[in-house]
Amino acid sequence: MARMCTVVCPGLCGLLLVACATTKQETRPPPAAGDATWHMVQPESTRRYELAMGDVSSGAVPFHRVAPVYPPSLLASCPSPVEVQALLVVNQEGKVDDVRVVDEVTADAERHLYIDAVRVAARQWDFSPLQITHWAADANGESHVVDSKSRPFSLTYAFRFECHAGRAEVSTSDTPPAGVH
Repeated sequence: MARMCTVVCPGLCGLLLVACATTKQETRPPPAAGDATWHMVQPESTRRYELAMGDVSSGAVPFHRVAPVYPPSLLASCPSPVEVQALLVVNQEGKVDDVRVVDEVTADAERHLYIDAVRVAARQWDFSPLQITHWAADANGESHVVDSKSRPFSLTYAFRFECHAGRAEVSTSDTPPAGVH
């Protein structure tokens, strides 16, 4: 149903007619979306650098993370939550060189969509480099840096994908790493 409105502007040289239409608004469901969260995990098989007396490690902390994109082709069916555990292999500059998923070889096509999303996102992460610094005391007993090297490292993260009735939010767990391996 439409109606006409007339607007009178006394300061102008005439009448200005404006048509106002009242239309029925369609309500559409919100677009489907899914979320992905992650947290660091430490498998029992985790190997670590062994620090010598006087060695101190620092860094190996992510400072730029990109959330995986929920596979769009799976949103309509809104499957049960899926978790992908991935080992991020980080070089001496703090860039992710490789993303390894244990069950990738045996994964079905649907799971590969999640694995691919993890790989694309994780390859964009940046870490502060792992720095191992060796300190020593001089003849006066004062400590000073003898040597400092950047080292490659790897961390395992669990990425969880959830669909919430076609809607989602992306969140992160900002827990600092408990160990570097």
